[in-house]
Amino acid sequence: MEAGISRAVQSRHRERGLVLRFIAAQPLGAAGLLVILLMAAAAIFADLLAPYDPEAIDFASMLAPPSAEHFLGTDAFGRDILTRLLYGARTALSIGFLSSFLGCTAGGLLGVASAYFGGRVDLLLQRLVDIVLCFPIIVLALVMVAVVGHRPLLGIDLNLVAAIAIPIVPRAARVVRAAALSVRAMPYIDAARAGGYGHVHIILRHMAPNVAAPYLILLTAYIAQAILLEASLSFLGLGVVEPKPAWGLMLAGDSSNFYQEAPWMILFPGLAISLAVFAFNLFGDALRDWLDPKFRT
Repeated sequence: MEAGISRAVQSRHRERGLVLRFIAAQPLGAAGLLVILLMAAAAIFADLLAPYDPEAIDFASMLAPPSAEHFLGTDAFGRDILTRLLYGARTALSIGFLSSFLGCTAGGLLGVASAYFGGRVDLLLQRLVDIVLCFPIIVLALVMVAVVGHRPLLGIDLNLVAAIAIPIVPRAARVVRAAALSVRAMPYIDAARAGGYGHVHIILRHMAPNVAAPYLILLTAYIAQAILLEASLSFLGLGVVEPKPAWGLMLAGDSSNFYQEAPWMILFPGLAISLAVFAFNLFGDALRDWLDPKFRT
């Protein structure tokens, strides 16, 4: 009993020391992580923090400037901008995380399998990756979401998530494959083959865990990319649809018509998008420096 408590206390001390070392070594990354945690908290507790209903229309408060009643003003329908920003954080983070997780996971497994099998399998997969990489990620996302349309489930547009995730797959596969090639040459891979283990076991148990560092870096980096893509698609009318709150959607439509009369309609959603992307990029860069020995000083 006492030994178990002692081990738990030692584990907490190690975790606390790891966090403190990360903050000391990567202060910008820690600042980015703090912003991410604040945005996540705002998204999770939006129902408690938001002062108004995000979809409630109040024509008596149309285009109201920032005031004590509406801290960030209102839009052309009298909807509170602060409320829609809080709920928009839920939309941006949920779609961004799901898209990045699905795209990076599928791409990571594809890259590991390509490196493991090599030969014609690797050649075929990499040529397919090259074909997809010829198209900009925004173009692929536009085409896919325009073709498949919208399919909401539990408040999340699954087709939009897939349209953002699929263009991430070949990009993640290329990066992870480069790391997996060096892992494949390790002696323990040959030992696992000699031990009679199957391909799936070797890929999932021996190769995939050893490319976790680049995978985590890609995951954080592409969350920022996915948030930006979702905002871009919503701005163009192909992403989140009204009246659901989304940062990109708040920049579109009436915001462009009233930018001189009510600049806060564009200013605050634009700041939210920029801050989210900047925070994830800062944290992703710090995570890369922290996990990759080549970048440590």
